[in-house]
Amino acid sequence: MDTATATDTYKTKVTAAFNGAAATYDRLGVEFFTPMGSRLVELAAPGPGERVLDIGCGLGATLLPAAQLVAPAGTALGIDIAEAMVEEAGREAERQGITNVELRVMDGEHPELPARSFDLALGSYSVIFLPDARAALARYADLLADGGRIAFTSPVFTRDTFPFLPPLFTPLIPFELLQYLPEAWHPEQLHRQLHSWLEDPRDLTAALEKAGFTDVEITDEPVLMTAESGEAWVNWSHTQGMRLLWQHLPQDEAAALRERLVTALDALRAADGGPVVIEVPVRYVTATVAR
Repeated sequence: MDTATATDTYKTKVTAAFNGAAATYDRLGVEFFTPMGSRLVELAAPGPGERVLDIGCGLGATLLPAAQLVAPAGTALGIDIAEAMVEEAGREAERQGITNVELRVMDGEHPELPARSFDLALGSYSVIFLPDARAALARYADLLADGGRIAFTSPVFTRDTFPFLPPLFTPLIPFELLQYLPEAWHPEQLHRQLHSWLEDPRDLTAALEKAGFTDVEITDEPVLMTAESGEAWVNWSHTQGMRLLWQHLPQDEAAALRERLVTALDALRAADGGPVVIEVPVRYVTATVAR
């Protein structure tokens, strides 16, 4: 399969996965994306009157708090490749009474937007997963006005942990299960696409500088992921990026993994039956366009 075909296949699968998950995305008794998005907005510090772009906006965990901070004169545009996500984010904005938000279905890797039309670009667990994220960063530099900023989040990648999940999951999810994923998600491909420039802060800084940014700041902080139970976490994982793994696992492998995860996570609950609380390392990155 040539590179262009592989990229199209990857995007088709991701789009289908998130279209299918939109109705329940981040709504099944687990808190993670909302506190992470709020913290990203806090670090990015959008100001009144600014023009904000949220890349891969999902249901608006980053978009909506940013829109509130730039109101009433400022605007916030959320883009996502999954049409159902865009529709749900629009409903959420209406529920919250936020009126300075626009939403569009768009491929975040190739945004069709005017040059220098934003003051701040945000991307929470989105920008880094674009097939060629480093090239896309340069495109976002072009979309920012002079002095504009970018702010995004990433998992803290290490070679000895299961991709995208907190370290406690590494012994629970055998790496060999990744063989069932589409080729773009195999370990060697993930290393080329993600670890090769995101694992070491020096490589990440160099990539941003090459894309046209300066004043790069990288902060690793934990986000407390809170789940009502082990079962709630597993159900929630079917609505996130891990949905791709669940969809491709053979039935017996999926059942065994589900039982192992539920049992291990419930063992973390307090004696009084409190929630499962998992410390998730998150990398927050901010930079300013170099002009």
